[in-house]
Amino acid sequence: MQAPPVRRFGPFEVNLQSEELRKGGMRVRLSGQPFQVLAVLIERPGELVTREELRSKLWQADTFVDFDHGLNNAVARIREALDDSSETPRYVETVPRRGYRFIAPLADVVQAAKPPSQVEPAVSTGDSISNPGAPEDSAGSNEKKSSTRLPVLLAGVTALILFSFGVLLHHAKGARSTKQPAIQSLAVLPLKNLSGDPTQDYLTDGITEALIGRLSAIRGLRVISRTSVMCLKDAKLSAPDIAKALQVDALVEGSVIREGSRIRVYAQLIRGATDEHFWSETYDRELPDVLALESDVAQSVARKVEVTVTGEEHSRLVAARHISPEVYENYLKGQFSKGNSRAEIEQSISYFEEAISKDATFAPAYLGLADAYERLGGSFLGAPANETRTKVIRAARKALELDPGLAEAHALLGRVLQKQFQWADAEAEDKEALALNPNNSAAHLEYANWLVSHGRLEEALAWSRRARELDPLGNAGRGIAWVHFQARRYDDSIQEARSFLAVHPDDAIAHLSLAFPMIANGQAEEAIPDLEKTASLMHRGPGALELLATAHARAGHRAEALRLIDELKKRRETGYVQATSFINPNLALGNYDEAFVWFERAYQGREGILQWLRVHPFFDPVRDDPRFKDLLRRVGLD
Repeated sequence: MQAPPVRRFGPFEVNLQSEELRKGGMRVRLSGQPFQVLAVLIERPGELVTREELRSKLWQADTFVDFDHGLNNAVARIREALDDSSETPRYVETVPRRGYRFIAPLADVVQAAKPPSQVEPAVSTGDSISNPGAPEDSAGSNEKKSSTRLPVLLAGVTALILFSFGVLLHHAKGARSTKQPAIQSLAVLPLKNLSGDPTQDYLTDGITEALIGRLSAIRGLRVISRTSVMCLKDAKLSAPDIAKALQVDALVEGSVIREGSRIRVYAQLIRGATDEHFWSETYDRELPDVLALESDVAQSVARKVEVTVTGEEHSRLVAARHISPEVYENYLKGQFSKGNSRAEIEQSISYFEEAISKDATFAPAYLGLADAYERLGGSFLGAPANETRTKVIRAARKALELDPGLAEAHALLGRVLQKQFQWADAEAEDKEALALNPNNSAAHLEYANWLVSHGRLEEALAWSRRARELDPLGNAGRGIAWVHFQARRYDDSIQEARSFLAVHPDDAIAHLSLAFPMIANGQAEEAIPDLEKTASLMHRGPGALELLATAHARAGHRAEALRLIDELKKRRETGYVQATSFINPNLALGNYDEAFVWFERAYQGREGILQWLRVHPFFDPVRDDPRFKDLLRRVGLD
């Protein structure tokens, strides 16, 4: 009976009937869908097999799986089994965004029984074998033949060993010469919500952020910040395009599916330059184990990219605990409902407080609460800073009491302490945040702001640029614009602000960041139309009205500037408006005595504007005034 056909390519033989892949007589581990994909490709050598064709052949329409991830995983396993590479393929070639092609020469091997005349004699080192064509006398003749065959056999075995060693050496050298470059940077792309429920987006985004946070603690790996990757959440870009935009070696992408109390995460690693999918895994857990799931994924990624992880970093990677689904969901809802309005931030505060009421030991909820209060006390939202800062410090320190390794809590404390003129303590918190998480872009910006306050502008610019390496599409660009403004490099500041706005056109703070250098650069008239729109966008908040009044004053529109100052005063009578809002407009109008009244009130309220006393260009007209020098001394910046 004829044996099933076998197809041979290179050192491999594949039996399409028995679904076996062999190399040198040894079976290679490849089965299931990866083998089926390989079989389809081999059946059509040299032809493009599209992704859609593979879907229709091998994936049922109702299969509960992300097809793209499944196919990429299958091809990655084929390449691993064949020792193939997407960069220099010998067997399977990727046709970007279309499909795959099997490119190696194929040969059919039919293993049929040989006729008797072609049967080769067996070699024996024991009993003699009868040969009908030979004389029967001959035990001596058989001994002579055996003695002749033995050296030949030994020589053949020796040659075979030497040949095999040479082949192995050749492959080892080849493997070294084609070894992939080390992965030194990566981005965790926003995971896809495949639950069929858009309200679960907060869970998917939360797991994305958690993976970024865990991997960011590894000093030997540059990890892109969340604000940049979230800009690409719905982007229709190829992996190489994304990697080029973010300047990274590799990407982590995947999906999240929630079914009741169970959660399934699929993750894979992709080489940025080649679109090679070289690792994938699926993780299935109950929701209370979601923190352990995040830990497992982060550890797997760290192992696969072969990054060096210190003992302390490893302990941060593996840290996990059970958490109530209600606590975790309230925490995530708080994280992703902060928004830009006072009402949205107050809603997030209620979520964090609900999480804490259910689990008073969950440190991230205290950190989220501290951050929300700090944002609420910002000058643009009109909440008293003296009231909110006490709550910020209390919540941040509680978070650190529960988890001393929270870099974000240290960075937040550094920001608040700086605004209270506790300069040494603020610097210590900034540096601790950077030590704990060298990939934290926000910590880099906080330290850059500390350096700006002390007039160390070149150092501040260097730290801001490092922040942009970690967050190329995020807030670092806005931070660099601010440093240039304080350094009186107004053209550079304007360019940076406009570049940031090209990516974030609705960012109100960025519009204000653009207005500062334009006003200082003699372009106040040009800044006014954009500031009018920004004031409307911010519901005529104090921060926008302050800068609009300053622009009108610098443009010579004195009456309009005074009208806006009066509007701010009336709002202060019925609500909270920081003293900060009256300093710059009065300085621009030349009302220096009035400006110093508000400077003093800002000092009493420990308002953030005073951290810039040493460098702010708008304060230049009064720098020689004794009252200003006294104020500089009192805040510790003389």
